[in-house]
Amino acid sequence: QVQLVESGGGSVQAGGSLRLSCAASGYTYGSHCMGWFRQAPGKEREGVASIYTGDGRTYYTDSVKGRFAISQDNAKNTVYLQMNSLKPEDTAMYYCASYRARLGVAGACSTAGSSYPYWGQGTQVTVSS
Repeated sequence: QVQLVESGGGSVQAGGSLRLSCAASGYTYGSHCMGWFRQAPGKEREGVASIYTGDGRTYYTDSVKGRFAISQDNAKNTVYLQMNSLKPEDTAMYYCASYRARLGVAGACSTAGSSYPYWGQGTQVTVSS
């Protein structure tokens, strides 16, 4: 049974930084797509960033490009989301999710939450102005 546990959320002022962690356990062999999603009250869930553990290729939604960075530590089965220059509109519950994947050269991790069967419990990020 795959388990994902997020940590690192908190409250910061605009312009500040946070680093979220997602520790994975129970994985079988093979590569995975690991994604970070967020959902603010009254808003739809949004895919923020993803990483393919096979070769580290990444994806970012436009609103976080240049500010957020997703990375992985395969030895620790952990994925990170470094969030810099935070804005009040980044306030949301952040979730880590994964699915087993085998991407071709031109492939990309899905940005749809429905593609991810495994989810963490979420960690709250609050950015004040």
